[in-house]
Parts: sequence; C-alpha cells; structure tokens
Amino acid sequence: MTSTLYRGGVIHSPADPFAQALLVDDGVVTWLGDEDTAAHVKADEVIELDGALVAPAFVDAHVHVLETGFALEGLDLGGAKTLAQALAAVERAATRVRADGGTLVLGHSWDETGWPEGRGPTADELDRASGGLEVYLSRVDVHSAAVSGALAAAAGLAERPGWSPEGLVRFEAHHAARGHARRVAPERRTALYRSTLEAAAAQGIVSVHEQSAPHVDTREGLAELLALTADASSALPQVIGYRAELCETVDDARAVLEALPGLTGIGGDLNVDGAIGSRSAALRSAYADDAENRGELFLTAEQITNHLTAVTRAGVHSGFHIIGDRAMDEYLLGLEAAASVEGIPALSRAGHRIEHAEMLDARALATLVLHGVRLSVQPAFDASWGGQGGMYARRLGSLRASGLNPFADLVSAGIPIALGSDAPVTPFDPWGAVRAGVYHHEAEQRITARAAFRAHTRGGWRLAGLDHTGAGELRVGSPAHLAVWRSDALMVQVPEGSVPTWSTDARAGTPLLPDLSDPTTRPECLRTVRHGVPLFDTFG
Repeated sequence: MTSTLYRGGVIHSPADPFAQALLVDDGVVTWLGDEDTAAHVKADEVIELDGALVAPAFVDAHVHVLETGFALEGLDLGGAKTLAQALAAVERAATRVRADGGTLVLGHSWDETGWPEGRGPTADELDRASGGLEVYLSRVDVHSAAVSGALAAAAGLAERPGWSPEGLVRFEAHHAARGHARRVAPERRTALYRSTLEAAAAQGIVSVHEQSAPHVDTREGLAELLALTADASSALPQVIGYRAELCETVDDARAVLEALPGLTGIGGDLNVDGAIGSRSAALRSAYADDAENRGELFLTAEQITNHLTAVTRAGVHSGFHIIGDRAMDEYLLGLEAAASVEGIPALSRAGHRIEHAEMLDARALATLVLHGVRLSVQPAFDASWGGQGGMYARRLGSLRASGLNPFADLVSAGIPIALGSDAPVTPFDPWGAVRAGVYHHEAEQRITARAAFRAHTRGGWRLAGLDHTGAGELRVGSPAHLAVWRSDALMVQVPEGSVPTWSTDARAGTPLLPDLSDPTTRPECLRTVRHGVPLFDTFG
C-alpha cells in the first residue's frame, strides 16, 4: 500500500487537538502534527486539505443492505403530501414499468399520518392506479405495506395472518408479500448490495452493521456481503454481520455461526415487537389513536432467556429489536432469568445489545446498566416523528411521546450507545443523526455534539466488539478509517441550558466539529477511507 499525507486542514484527534496534518502508511495512522513539520514528511500521495476537516469515519450501527438497495432505485413516496399524490406517483411509475416490459411496481416510505385522508392506499386503488400490475409499497417503518390485489393474489396473501382485504399487510402476510416482491437474480442482488454500500461510503460511512433476518434476506446473501467486504481492497465499507435467528440451545447458536463464518452477533432484528407507526410496537396501554390495540409481542420472556443463554455460551452477543415498553418489560424478564443461569458477569462480558429501545423508564435503565447491555439507537426517528405534531404524539399522545428516545438519560447512565439509520427507514445521513441528538425535540434529552459524534464513530466499533483495534479515533497506531469534510464552520458545541450554542474556541483541547445549527445544510464529504483505501473520493 502507498502512504498518504493529509496537510493544511483540521484533524479531529483527542491525541492532538491542534494537529493540522496526518500521515497514513500501510493503512495505519503513523503521524500527527503541525503544518510546518508536515512540509518535511515524505509520502507517495499528498492531499492539500485547504482547511477541510479530517475525522474518524462514521459507522452506521443498523442497516438493511438489500432493502436499502431496493429503496434507492424504487418509487420514493416520502415526499407525497396526500394519498392522491401517492396514487398519482404509482400511476406514473406503472407507466414506466409497463413500457420497460415489467410487471411489478416497488415503492417505499409512505406515511399516512401526515396525509389529510389519514389512511394508506387500498388494494383496489392500487389496482386502478397501476392498471392491474403487481404493486408493493412498504410503509416508512417497513413493518407493514400496501399491496395491490394483483400482488395479493400472486403471493397468496389472503390466507395468511396479517392480511387485510383493504390491502394493508402486516406480520406473516407482510413477510410473504415482501418475499414475493424481492425475488431477484443473483447478479442483481449483488448490484443492489454494491449500490447501497457505495451510497454509504459517499456519506463518510466506513462500516455498516447489517441486520439480516429470514424475512429480509437470506443466509447466502449475508455470507456474500461478509465475503464481498472482508478486505479493504474491495473499496467498500466493511459489513459487520448480524443474523436474526432465534436459538433455543447453544448447539443452535453454534450451527448459525458455523453456517456464517465471520458473523459478529446472532440477533439484531430479532423482533420482540413491531413499530409505533404500524401500531405493532407492544405497549403497556393502548394506542391513543386505536383504543383497542396494544400492539404485538412476537417473543416471550422464555424465548428471550433461551436465546441469551445459548448465544452467551457460544461466545458471541445477541441483539433484539425492541420498541414498546411492554416489549421492554418482556425482554427484562428474559434478561434477568438468563442472568440467574449464566451470571451477570458472563452476560456483561458478552456485550449483548438492543436495537432502538425507544421507550425506557428508570427501572429499565438500571437493569440494562447492571447487565452491561448496549444500545443501538436512531436519532433520526426523533427528528422525523418527534415533537407535538409528530407521528409519535398522534399514536401515543403527547405525554408518552415526550419520553421517547431518551438519549441524555442513556449517556448519563453510562450505557454504551451507537447511532444508526435503520436504512431504508431513514436515509444515510450521519451528520443529520448527530444533529438530531444535539437538537432532540425534548430539551432535557439533548446530548453534546461530541457525545453524538463518538457514538456514531467509536460507538459503532464498540458495540461490535472491535474498539480494541483503535478504530473510531485518529491517533498514531490506529487503523486509518477516516473521512474528509468540507464545512462552512468548524466549532465546539457549548451547552447552555436547553439551547445548544457553538464556539470557534478549541480551548481545553476539545477537537472541533462542523457547526450543525442550520438544519438545512450538511458538511460535504470529500473522501472516505478504510484502512487507507479510498472508498469515495473527490480529490481525483
């Protein structure tokens, strides 16, 4: 490998907060220093930063690679303001699909909570809009979908749990609909993987935690992703693999690990419940807009106990998807039962994790801390659905909604967290996630930019058990996982009451970060580097 000198910029490094230059040699950071000294450093490549920021690259701790690939090329209904607009978009897409000789319209990200009609499209409406084509439109949370009558008939959905004659599918019917709509040739699947990972790299992301599950992708697909990105020479972000297969015994866990060499954890999107938007998150009390519904529990405490015990004994960590407070209660019962068998130290050493954990009370926080559980959280959820007029308030009422995604509580309790997008639920936008943590809708749950940035960089390596490598920081000897950013202003966040403020003064040796006060702008990624290998590059 060649050596690269980055000079004339700002290096985000606690080891040297005033560094202006950095040398990468053989994939490792070998020197940090000032601009005067950099003039005497020899390298095969010299990058003139012109004031740009060099920082640890991001890790997205919750991604669905195949789903995101479909979303990147499918019909995006996220901008539809009404049901009528969404149906018109389907009609236009169907015209294009038919002209190309196709039979299927794939779409995503519709959200009826902001539509005046207050509902999603029906099967009959989709049949009319598409002219009889098969249509699959996943809701924004990807826990339910609207399908046309043509697709419902082709996939045999009418006899499956979760089917609604109106065309809304959930649970088993949704899994069947998604599987039917996602049938692709192997070469196209590979192309979708690549397009997703290249899109991540363009946002300064050097690694993603793939949350694979039988209802989302195959074992073979995950094995391909792990092999495809195993080495930095692939010029793709590293895929850290999780597979959501429920284990009852340690032999079950070992069989999964044997089938998927290089797997990091058994779990991830192992769903204890569903999603708030689809009203399938399991709640202690009913939804504010559906008085007969408390959501769904998909796993029991006994199943959770068995899985935690099996995975711990197999020497890896688990992960569970948990949204609602009743689902968290069920998980805590299972966690405490597993601790009575394995012991708290064994569970803590394993580093088990939870995905999302949006509804947490004091007891849950204390229990998670005691057992060393780590959390993968998605600040973009609050940015998208929080606040008085947001989806959370509509589904839960303003009081319950105000307690969701308590990031400050997590940080102050010392719970290790990592940030992710849950792409395609929300897009790759790591600076947007950092900003969402800083500007949480509830002022008391705001965290500092530094805490959010570390959670989105070093935190991702930590949850995967890879922080011992030095990844997530720029210091001599650490792997060169970095990104170069152009930003209008580099500042330090200075928390003052409930309103974050910013300063250009880097006193106390605090590394600078981009000013995130403007919600309409983002730093521009100029280069993303994994172990010294550029994954995305504008320097030529």
